[in-house]
Amino acid sequence: MKNDYHEKGVGQFHESHATREYGNGAILGIAVPQANPVVEPEFAALLPAGFSMMVTRLSGSRTDSRQRMVDYLTNLPMSLDAYDTAKPDAVGYACTGSSYVVGAEAENRALSDAAEKFGYPIISSAQAILAALEHLSARRIAVFAPYPPWMVELSKAYWVERGMDITSCASIAFDTTDTRDIYSITTPMALQSFQALRWQDADAIVFTGTGMPTLRAIAEVSELTGKPVLSSNLCLAWALVKACGGEDYLTPPGPGEPLFGGWSTRIPV
Repeated sequence: MKNDYHEKGVGQFHESHATREYGNGAILGIAVPQANPVVEPEFAALLPAGFSMMVTRLSGSRTDSRQRMVDYLTNLPMSLDAYDTAKPDAVGYACTGSSYVVGAEAENRALSDAAEKFGYPIISSAQAILAALEHLSARRIAVFAPYPPWMVELSKAYWVERGMDITSCASIAFDTTDTRDIYSITTPMALQSFQALRWQDADAIVFTGTGMPTLRAIAEVSELTGKPVLSSNLCLAWALVKACGGEDYLTPPGPGEPLFGGWSTRIPV
């Protein structure tokens, strides 16, 4: 099926989608933080052919970074209501920081309530990372984060609550007191700060945060360490495709591609 799909360029996975002009594999809704410029280009590289995305923006405080994370989740129904009559097959909540701030229980409750209201599954980037770690049988993780110190501590608490053993944690050497400053980070900046991470005893390395560009870094860090390297956007794209029954669309992993392959040749420039 996969070979026929790639040769013909026409997806046949979901018969109910046969009349679609685009998105025969699935149409994915992506809820993106209001000022985040990274999610869309990374998802454009990550999603396999046959999967299209409809983006809605998450809205929150413009003055208080912590409150902004809470607002994104509280205001999620309003962001999803912006789809009007369009109904995606699944939605990705592309803000890992929200999950850290509110905690796993509140995250699960908010997403479940929204999923019940709108009638489609909703997966957060944090939930997707957890699913990917379980898929890789990885429990000992080294976490690299772009967050201010208070959010780094919350991220560590979240993963401990989720049953992970954090072997090391490092953050970007850049002032992200206003979390929107994360969007100024570049791959060279991330790789320079990554040197502070003690990754040797970890089963996997996690680059957390949807606003820090990671796709180029994943390949370099994977080659350097020999470890599986995950990121928020990578895991969310993988989890959404799986949630829509589209695993046959995913190319087997190649070097530096821990969950599925093919995306590394489509990284935007």
